[in-house]
Amino acid sequence: MRYLVTARVKTNRSAALADAIEARTLGRGSVAGEEYLRNMAEARQLEDGRVQWVEVCYCPTPLQEEREYWEEYFVLEKVQDAHARSRCKDLNGSEPWACGDCDCSTRLEARLARKGTRFSV
Repeated sequence: MRYLVTARVKTNRSAALADAIEARTLGRGSVAGEEYLRNMAEARQLEDGRVQWVEVCYCPTPLQEEREYWEEYFVLEKVQDAHARSRCKDLNGSEPWACGDCDCSTRLEARLARKGTRFSV
């Protein structure tokens, strides 16, 4: 499933997040691997300081595996379905692991790219 994540960088965690991104250690130990770095490369900073990104997650609970890695640096304010669950080919079983190449991601990320500015810590 795809989720639109809205979060705020925790107080005094910007430098640590920047270091983890630069050293490519963000999410180290997670099955999601490089996805964390891709998320941050595509993330957008909104005018009010919040950060948004599109997250791919195959867990039965949204961000079940990823949450501990994100919560080290962010306060997760909102995690919402990126599109109707009934149309998710992975979730409805018609195409396992479909979210990696789903066109819904391309559309959502293109729309998100027009919001705010590129996230940088």
